[in-house]
Amino acid sequence: MNLTSPLFSQFSLPSGVTLPNRLVKAAMEENLSNPNLEPDKALWNLYENWALGGVGTIITGNVMVDHRAMTGPGGVVLEDGSSLDGFRIWSSKAKIAGGKIIMQINHPGRQVLAKLGGEVWAPSAIPVDIGKLSKLLGKPRAMTEGEILETIERFAKTSQLAEEAGFDGVEIHAAHGYLISQFLSPLVNQREDVWGGSLENRSRFLLEVIRKVRASVKPSFIVAVKLNSADFQKGGFQFEDAKEVISKIQTLGVDFIELSGGNYEAPAMQGESRDGSTLSREAYFLDFASEVAKTATVPILVTGGIRKKQIAESVLESGVPLVGIATALALNPNLPNDWREGKLGNPTLPEPKWKSKTLKGLANMAMVRYQLNRLSQNKRTTVKVSPVLRLLFDQIRLSKLTKRYRRWIQKN
Repeated sequence: MNLTSPLFSQFSLPSGVTLPNRLVKAAMEENLSNPNLEPDKALWNLYENWALGGVGTIITGNVMVDHRAMTGPGGVVLEDGSSLDGFRIWSSKAKIAGGKIIMQINHPGRQVLAKLGGEVWAPSAIPVDIGKLSKLLGKPRAMTEGEILETIERFAKTSQLAEEAGFDGVEIHAAHGYLISQFLSPLVNQREDVWGGSLENRSRFLLEVIRKVRASVKPSFIVAVKLNSADFQKGGFQFEDAKEVISKIQTLGVDFIELSGGNYEAPAMQGESRDGSTLSREAYFLDFASEVAKTATVPILVTGGIRKKQIAESVLESGVPLVGIATALALNPNLPNDWREGKLGNPTLPEPKWKSKTLKGLANMAMVRYQLNRLSQNKRTTVKVSPVLRLLFDQIRLSKLTKRYRRWIQKN
């Protein structure tokens, strides 16, 4: 057995929590909630598989802070009034092998499917532009001051409830074009009040969320932030903006900052961009992360296409102490144990040869969700999948989940 890799060394966070190793299961959207938007057996099975696979820390798929605004159907919501029973089992299953479980908490803002209905909020009333597919998303309206303050409180309440349900921490999702990321973007946030304009104002929403969350939980409860290194759009949130925001949030009691990139318009988190930059290699965001890690006073976690052990080790060698892995763990939940034992297989999904970055992104997500669905039923994963068929069947499944959600929201 290979026990000498630094990937399997412990790591202590600023809060005093010690992670068993440097490998982190990064968030993926599962769409596996029960009809009440709560976790049940499907998610319990999935997370137990990951826990037994040897990863030291698991970050959940994004959990909504408001049932009126969902990133997708079949999502999980944790808010005032939620039953914690299923969440307690979820956290215990995820920690069954001694690892840590962190709940990613999120509000989608304008990135809400039109069919879902509900509230479509944004800093400014600027819709998502994904070409001919733009009509699939709802038309946003600008948030009022009251709605901004309410949403900040919701992030804090969800964090409190996560702690009560046995989770080790939360990760505030401020990336990938969701609500907090929208406030940071000069393309989306064109407000003229204290929440818009300068980067100082555009980052205010994120800073207030962090402050409220940190004040609402115990000092030993992990509070992390997921931030875009850039939006990869001309005129959008840039690398220099990210550096400045990091300098602000690292003073607020944050345990680590996860760096990713992109949004629905430029899905850099899947290796695509809109500004002409190339993201073809593994560890898409490593160059920026390693640069930030040299001066950051809190640990950095980097995600983005990492599949091979040698790439994961190169992340540590670059000065970034935590390695986030997503798709590779959807294909092989036992990957960390395999790496320990010297097995270096890294299965990959077929790549759609389509021009539309949006369609390619949807197909990739569909193929990943298919693997998650199989794992939730304790079935083996498979890379023998058709992007076209998986996209078709995924859309049918999501359509059914959408109707289920609309029935639920009418009753609630």
